[in-house]
Amino acid sequence: MSPERAATETSPLLRSHSNTQTTGAIPDVGQRDVESGSQQQIPTGEDGAEGIFLSAADQTIIMASYGQIGSDLKALNLTNWIATSYFLTLTSFQPLYGKLSDIFGRKTCLLSAYAIFGIGCLGCGIAQNINQLIAARVFQGIGGGGMTTVVSILLSDIIPLRERGVWQGIINMIYATGAGVGAPLGGILADYIGWRWAFIAQGPLCALAFIAVTIMLDLPAIEDSHWRDKLGRIDFPGAVVLVGAVFGFLLGLDRGSNVSWTIPITIISLSVSVALFVLFVVVECYYATEPFAPGHIIFNRTFFAAYGCNFFSFGGWMAALFYIPLYFQAVDGVSATIAGLRLLPSIVSGVTGSLFAGFVMKWTGKFYWLTVFAYASLTVGLVIITLASGGVFENTTVMVLGTVFSAFGNGTGVTSTLISLISNATPEDQAVVTACSYLFRSLGSVIGLSLSSTVVQQVLRDRLQWGLRDSEDIDHIVDGVRQSLDFIKTLDPAVARIVRSCYGWATNKSFTFVIGIVFCSFVCSLFIHEKRLSR
Repeated sequence: MSPERAATETSPLLRSHSNTQTTGAIPDVGQRDVESGSQQQIPTGEDGAEGIFLSAADQTIIMASYGQIGSDLKALNLTNWIATSYFLTLTSFQPLYGKLSDIFGRKTCLLSAYAIFGIGCLGCGIAQNINQLIAARVFQGIGGGGMTTVVSILLSDIIPLRERGVWQGIINMIYATGAGVGAPLGGILADYIGWRWAFIAQGPLCALAFIAVTIMLDLPAIEDSHWRDKLGRIDFPGAVVLVGAVFGFLLGLDRGSNVSWTIPITIISLSVSVALFVLFVVVECYYATEPFAPGHIIFNRTFFAAYGCNFFSFGGWMAALFYIPLYFQAVDGVSATIAGLRLLPSIVSGVTGSLFAGFVMKWTGKFYWLTVFAYASLTVGLVIITLASGGVFENTTVMVLGTVFSAFGNGTGVTSTLISLISNATPEDQAVVTACSYLFRSLGSVIGLSLSSTVVQQVLRDRLQWGLRDSEDIDHIVDGVRQSLDFIKTLDPAVARIVRSCYGWATNKSFTFVIGIVFCSFVCSLFIHEKRLSR
């Protein structure tokens, strides 16, 4: 192989040559290599499938069982932190893995992600209180950020753009399988064995995935440079500032909804958060040598619409998924197992939407109207959920039908927007552009979930105060039902009905709120830049 064709793992993706037609994005795997029978192993999605499966299962396990976790730890009103603490570090490290994988190599980053995630799972399983659980989830999110991002970047390395949507659909099938297993499994473990095993059991699975990737994933050697030089290229200041900004935002919303909006910690946290978000933009645009969210990418008009779709769709849909099981458990009085099973149709619908998007883009080479349709479907589905959860009437079957509509739209949109980003990116920017899409998804998830939690806690507290105004034990009851769903079972049946009605009212208002969020994703989809996909 000639010197000019020699490549490393961090070489530009999809590089073209006048006399060489590449079969993928690893530059040294060209037509002449294929013709000569080169046996070099090319990385595939199978090597990272275990991590995608675990990441998906972990999220739905939490959705189905967090009510039981909060009740067991006597902190139901703080359970949103179980998810948002995970997303806190996930948000910062997902885009960082794009740059880390360019510097240290895809395989090293993927192995590190598995190890950190597995240790975090064990920490969650042995947590003795809500604070320890939140701390373990923060650590777990560092690993979770790489388990999906690096695999997506690997696919961008080797899969032709027009085929990328189909492959993304396959990866989403693995994700949906994990999510489908996690939802009922989380409920079953919470009801019959104990929610801790939902975390502990993931540790050995991470170890198996670590071993599989070590043995099976064979990549070209990365550039040889000193580790200090590599560390100097990482945008640690940007990551730290972003974590601080998101944490300040979460803390301010939590204290405001649970205590008061006028206390100093609420005002200071929200003010500092705004300042840190501005500082983050300054760091990424003017200070960082190799920013993980470069200004020329995140503010590019071509990319911005797709990132907006990611931000608002995940912000609304993840918040809805978090509170739909609470509605089923608090209002209908069903177990965590049944609540998890009711999520299964939406999970199947989500992967169907992703595969649908992949094949449509393969056949047509276009994605604009597909994306518009996707986010219109997501919005319509959430309208149905809102109407059927007490907005106009109460019907569980119609609610589940609404989740199917929304999940199909979100599954379609997440695939089509990713392809729109990759198609408009230069080869050198593809890894960072892909990683930034995960940044906006995670940032939307954590902010949307926090805002929805604020709505639920504020409305629930006010509604309980009004509904129980004639009770002598009003303060005791309000505190009890906000800490544990099991407390409702100890109440007088008449009081319990009032409490369940209050929970239904509060969650319904959060669904109304997220309609506005996902509608913004539909508006953003109208500004997606169409570019015909090459074969």
